[in-house]
Amino acid sequence: MSTSFKPLADRVLIEPAPAETKTASGLFIPDSAKEKPLKGKVIAAGSGKVDEPMTVKVGDEVLFGQYSGSEITLDGTTYMIMREADIYGVL
Repeated sequence: MSTSFKPLADRVLIEPAPAETKTASGLFIPDSAKEKPLKGKVIAAGSGKVDEPMTVKVGDEVLFGQYSGSEITLDGTTYMIMREADIYGVL
């Protein structure tokens, strides 16, 4: 995916992983019960702050909090934008 969007400072653009449609035991999850994904792929990253360089890079799979960031839509695709501090870690 190529986007011309460039996050500023310590912000990161993340493409969330698709929501699970089936449990580990094989039960299907209805749309009304699906939870917001808590992981995704870094699509774009800012350059960091002057005293704190970015530690995540484009292509990293990351985990983030359930209420982290904001949803935005670019070219018909929904992304999450958040500060690097809202990311728990890289998978």
